[in-house]
Amino acid sequence: MDVLIKILQLLLSLSILVVFHEMGHFIAARLFKTRVEKFYLFFDPWFSIFKFKKGDTEYGMGWLPLGGYVKISGMIDESMDKEQMQLPPKPYEFRSKPAWQRLIIMLGGVTVNVLLAIAIYIGMLSIWGEEYLSTKEAQKYGIVCDTIAYEMGLRNGDKILSIDNKEFENFHRFPAELLLNAATSVQVERDGKKMDIYLPAGFLEKMAGLKRADFVRVRVPFEIAAITKGTEAERVGLKVKDRLLAINGEQYTFVDEYRIAFQKYKSQNVDLTILRETDTINVNLVVSEEAMIGVVLQNPLAFYDLTIKKYGFFEAIPAGIVKGYEGIGDYLKQLKLMFSKEVKAYKHVGGFITIGNIFPPKWDWESFWKLTALLSIMLAILNILPIPALDGGHTMFLLYEIIARRKPNDKFMEYAQIVGMILLFGLLIFANGNDIIKLFN
Repeated sequence: MDVLIKILQLLLSLSILVVFHEMGHFIAARLFKTRVEKFYLFFDPWFSIFKFKKGDTEYGMGWLPLGGYVKISGMIDESMDKEQMQLPPKPYEFRSKPAWQRLIIMLGGVTVNVLLAIAIYIGMLSIWGEEYLSTKEAQKYGIVCDTIAYEMGLRNGDKILSIDNKEFENFHRFPAELLLNAATSVQVERDGKKMDIYLPAGFLEKMAGLKRADFVRVRVPFEIAAITKGTEAERVGLKVKDRLLAINGEQYTFVDEYRIAFQKYKSQNVDLTILRETDTINVNLVVSEEAMIGVVLQNPLAFYDLTIKKYGFFEAIPAGIVKGYEGIGDYLKQLKLMFSKEVKAYKHVGGFITIGNIFPPKWDWESFWKLTALLSIMLAILNILPIPALDGGHTMFLLYEIIARRKPNDKFMEYAQIVGMILLFGLLIFANGNDIIKLFN
């Protein structure tokens, strides 16, 4: 069921983005009285799920969910309609329009995707506001490190202060800030002293393939949120809100410390010292073979005061624009990492499985719209890349035409389109191939 929910979210998100992207081309084309022959969600080789015609345009849905398209009269595109191009130009055709109008038509999809992302951010901020854990608040107990963070030089209990001596506001952006800005050092407070942690060679490459949530987490006390039925915890009467203070007289404070300690007492009787409200009590129980006692722990964020920002609609407009701008900047930095000799991010490029997995397993509208805005920015930037068959390829040739005052000939455009499509299919196979390989690793 979790996988189905992820697939449905992915399909809905992509459908929204494709429709709006193609609508951008459609509106710009109609603005300049250019005929649009087809407007399709998904591709329709051999047959379509449904279609209808209104005016000069056929609207429909294809069966191949790899995107969508508008077929503009008199334009060399993925349809490769050579017969139409061999006929004399018609006034309503794309090729008959001035270069500046054709440029606006080609940029219509990208422009709408950027505006859509900003509109989503504005809507999200005005409805849900913004909630995050500040880096300063995360210093309350410090961090817990995974193996990669430990190799980097971080230690449990470190308090993150800055990256390359630059402070950052949102603690959960710590991994992204390291990677996207190719950081070289992190400043921490350890045992009351400030120190610099310098990133070792090859660290960013390791981090590129890491699940960000596993890199560092906030440190928290061992407090019980729920009791699992049929376990030792239920038998001895542990309760919600109980907080562990010691095992066999050895005092510990944080969850990571207790997890290590319980490993020493697998299948053994232990005396636990518990703080229950204002009382200190002792219980005796048997630790399981898995080093567990049968409790669910409190949500880590419950121990911290989150920063909450609320926005009225008009306040959300500039904030949404800023978030859109920051999103574009972050994604451009990610693309740059693809060509980094140190990071080698191309090894971790993913296809539809990777994209689907960024959606949560439970339907959550706030997460859905946040990820849809992110994907809208990604779609805009990828489409503007100067690759033939993408909007950016057409834009590149139109800019050449405007500057050189002559068009590339149709035969060249046909070959360029073919090369671009081969390149795109190659990238598609590579990305989804990476996904398949990851399934077996």
